[in-house]
Amino acid sequence: MLKWAIFFFLISLVAGILGFTNVASGAAAISKVLFFIALTLFLIVLVFGVLLGVLVF
Repeated sequence: MLKWAIFFFLISLVAGILGFTNVASGAAAISKVLFFIALTLFLIVLVFGVLLGVLVF
């Protein structure tokens, strides 16, 4: 999921440089959402791993 966030961030940068502001803002919004979903999932796995004391991966 983090790969997709980076992918949409790069699309946002390229679209912003080329002047496609609507595409850039849409891709930036998608990138932010995917990043925060990935961050939330990471924190949930980290907390459960620490609480259970077992290697999760």
